[in-house]
Amino acid sequence: MVMDREQEEMQFLGFFGIYTESYKIIFAWRKIFSKITLSLILPLSFIYLVHMEVSSLFIGKISHNQTELDQTQSGTPKSKKLSDLISNEMAYYWLFNAAYFTLFFIFSLLSTAAVVYTIASIYTARELTFKKVMSVVPKVWKRLMVTFLCMFVAMFLYHVVVVFFFIVWFISFIAFQAIVLDKVVVVLIILYIVGVLYLTVIWQLASVVSVLEEAYGFQAMVKSKNLIKGKLWVSMVIFLKLNIASGIIQIAFQRLVMDGSSLGMATRVAYAIICFLLLSKLILFELVIQTVIYFVCKSYHHENIEKSALSEHLEVYLLAEYVPLKAKDVQLEQYHV
Repeated sequence: MVMDREQEEMQFLGFFGIYTESYKIIFAWRKIFSKITLSLILPLSFIYLVHMEVSSLFIGKISHNQTELDQTQSGTPKSKKLSDLISNEMAYYWLFNAAYFTLFFIFSLLSTAAVVYTIASIYTARELTFKKVMSVVPKVWKRLMVTFLCMFVAMFLYHVVVVFFFIVWFISFIAFQAIVLDKVVVVLIILYIVGVLYLTVIWQLASVVSVLEEAYGFQAMVKSKNLIKGKLWVSMVIFLKLNIASGIIQIAFQRLVMDGSSLGMATRVAYAIICFLLLSKLILFELVIQTVIYFVCKSYHHENIEKSALSEHLEVYLLAEYVPLKAKDVQLEQYHV
């Protein structure tokens, strides 16, 4: 079974159309997506939730010892012992975070590569097995890593500019009435969120471009920025909803598992399993959606995806050494409606 819709029809998909198409793909190919989830997405979700729990424990212990140190006379043996203890805990905390970010980064890239390759193979009606998917994943993750690092730089620079702007604005308008300042702050926060969503959409689409086309890194970001035109607000709203859903799961985990000591251990374990499974499903759904949006944007710009050329591009990943397809082969031709 291939993707149900013809390329020309993809451009007309809106919010619910993209959700429906993504669900249909997952359901039709649930066997292979289940294997991808078990091998890559479940560990990713587990790592994320464990990080929340362990970080909370570390911060709680460090805060408790810091409070006790503040109440202890300096220069005493107890003060020195507490200071050494805090230093050790901080070192362990940062080592734990370094390990977490490394593992999360790796599994995130591998999951993205697996899902994007799978959907592209479905689209081109290629023979698809879990073994083939997993053999491709290690060969494409480096391209995704370069794109991620470039996007990280862009996001960092965006926040630097935002912080600088806020400081300049605050100093310039500090004399304004409080009610005026409050309204302006709300507007600025909304604009900031819109900017973050815009960069997030570019990031998600650039990841797909890095797998399916020659471009990666900053080139993939530029390609993504051009592709998203015309479908920007649809994509931003979709990813906003997905982020809200992710936030709800995190809050539920925080309230019911991490802070739910009054509920009993069995109940907390049950809630932890539910949050774990929901987060895994959400991550899979988001990865499929970002790939579907890529095809929607291609269709919207009347860029006809030659299945034979895309199939050849995917075939290259199965070779011993990956050699990216040339632009003239990957660049998708225009069609007219």
